[in-house]
Parts: sequence; structure tokens; C-alpha cells
Amino acid sequence: MKTAYLTVLALMAAGASHAADIRYTVKPECGAAPRCYTSVQAALDASAKDDSGKWAVVDIAPGHYHEKVTISRAKTKLAGHGADRTRIEFDAVAQTAGHYHRSNWGTPGSATVTVDAEDVNISGVTIENSYDFLANDALPAGDPKKISNSQGVALLADIHSDRVMVLNASLIGNQDTLFANGKRLLVRKSLISGNIDFIFGNGGVLIEDSTIESRRRATPFVPGEFQSFITAPSTPLSQEIGIVIYRSRLTREAGVPDGSVALGRPWHPTTTFPDGRYADPNAVGQASFIDCYMDAHIRNDHWTEMAGTARDGTKTARFQPQDSRFFESGSFGPGAAHTDIGIRWAETPDIGHIRAVFFHGWNDATQ
Repeated sequence: MKTAYLTVLALMAAGASHAADIRYTVKPECGAAPRCYTSVQAALDASAKDDSGKWAVVDIAPGHYHEKVTISRAKTKLAGHGADRTRIEFDAVAQTAGHYHRSNWGTPGSATVTVDAEDVNISGVTIENSYDFLANDALPAGDPKKISNSQGVALLADIHSDRVMVLNASLIGNQDTLFANGKRLLVRKSLISGNIDFIFGNGGVLIEDSTIESRRRATPFVPGEFQSFITAPSTPLSQEIGIVIYRSRLTREAGVPDGSVALGRPWHPTTTFPDGRYADPNAVGQASFIDCYMDAHIRNDHWTEMAGTARDGTKTARFQPQDSRFFESGSFGPGAAHTDIGIRWAETPDIGHIRAVFFHGWNDATQ
């Protein structure tokens, strides 16, 4: 199983070009060049018209592309020229982004890049939600200019997504940077940065050999309280794997205090049921940190609770980390030492088993 897994990753990482691939180019000026477009979405729209079943490769030249992007075609490769050279950026925020989403939900509507297809590879690019979160965060409570729905997603793996790979990329935001709302998403050798619940959702996510960077807040830090949260899984109880972070570095940007960040908290999304609308009791989040370096910004109890919608519609339901499927093993670094808070699901996770489940059916055919 390990050999097969490594073979898959080697092929995916190589992004091997096949003679049969259909290639598109994105750059600021095209002239008369065939299959050349000045926006990423225009190239993707053109590729979506091809139903040959071949891989579509969208090569994005170095530059700054201010646009919202949706990948809806299966077997698509979005390839930049390095995360420091190719940047896709947009500044939508949940408060006003509902019109971008099929159900008028602002959080996914805010996404800079949405993947809603199977077999998608993204490499060599920065994807950023550039909404000015810090300016809003700095406003005092009660200020009429302060918005409450300040989520700004960089990358959304939407409901039809599966076998999505992000390699050598940067995903940058503040609140809700990476939204896993589909099936399987693999992130390798990449940067994910944010501050509030910035890796979240109900999908399966495997993050390997990457940097998870906590960003600062504008609100004053109160010692003894959590200021930021890395993960907020809402994994269905029927699903074994939620968010798995393996062999990665948990770092911080300047201004993030010691002991201010939690590894995660349980998100029970408000859901409509026959008897009302309230927090989903079956969204028992799963998150694992395995063999990760942790800097001193990680607080010693590591996990915390999260509020949810009670049956009366108020945000008074409290969901505890002890009732969630949280795991940790092999942690090291200044933030690794932790207080036992009675996590009931504390069995040591088997990364070999996780990989076997995660990569089942994801093989060489994806290329």
C-alpha cells in the first residue's frame, strides 16, 4: 500500500505532461496566440467546452490576477509559475458574498477559487482572499461599520469535488481560509495561513509536509483566552477521516502571542431538520495532528469548545472537544507540551491506515 501511495504522489507531483493534454495559456497579453486568454476564468470556461475526457492544463503566467475563479471541469490542472510569482486574489467577504452562491450562503460565496469537480490539480500559485479582515477586526463592538460575517475563503473544495491536489502553493486568508466541503483534498508542500477556523469543513483533508501559519488579530489578546483557532471540522459521524495534518510546521507571523491559538474546535453547522433549525448533532468533527512541529503560540490545552445554534435559535449550545474526534501524536517544539483535558478520542492514529482509506480508488488513472 505504501509503494502504491508513493507512486500516486510521484505522478501527481510531477504533473506529467501528456501529448494528449489540451493546453491553455493565461497571461496579460495574448496577441493572436491560440488558446491564450487574459483571465484565468476565461481559460477555464474555454476548457469546460471540451468533453473529450482529456486533461486540460491551464498554464498561468507570472502576474497578479484579481478575479473569482471556479473550476467545474473534471481533469483540470491549474499551474502557476511559483507561489511567489503567480497570484490569484479577490476580496469578497461573507457579509456581502451570498449572491455568488447557489443557496445565498456568504461563506462559500466569498471563495477566491472554487473547485467543484473531480480530479483537479493546483500547483505553483498563491490563492488569496484579500478582504481587509484586520480593519474590521479593529473596530469596537457596536460600531455600525463593523460586520459580523467576516469570513473570507481563499480556496473552496465544493460539494462535487474529489481527488483534488494542491502542491507547492500558498493559500492565504484570515477567517476561513480553506473550506473543505467536498470529498478528498490533498495539500502537500504548501502554505496555509489564517487566524479563525482557517482550515474547516466536513470534507476529508490530508495536509502533508506543509506550513500552517497563524496570523495576528487586531483585537487585543486577553491572556488565558484563545484568540485564534487552526481547525474547525464538521465531519459527519459516518465519515472516518476529517482534517489530518501530518509532518507539518505550525508557525506564526509576527504579533501572534504565546499561548493564544488552539489546534481546533468542533463546528456543528446550523442545519435544517424536520423539527427545526439547529446545530447538527451528527457533525462530530475529526481532526488529527501527527508528527508536527508546534511553536509557542499553541496554548497548552490545545483544544477548545465552540458555540452552536440551540433549538430555540440562540447561539447557546456548547460543543466540547472531549466529545469530538480529536487526535494528536508525535508533536514536538515549544507548543507541543500540553495539559490533559480529558480528550476521549485520544487513541494514537495510524497514518498508514489513514492513507489507505484516504487514497482508496485514487490511483494512476487520475492523471
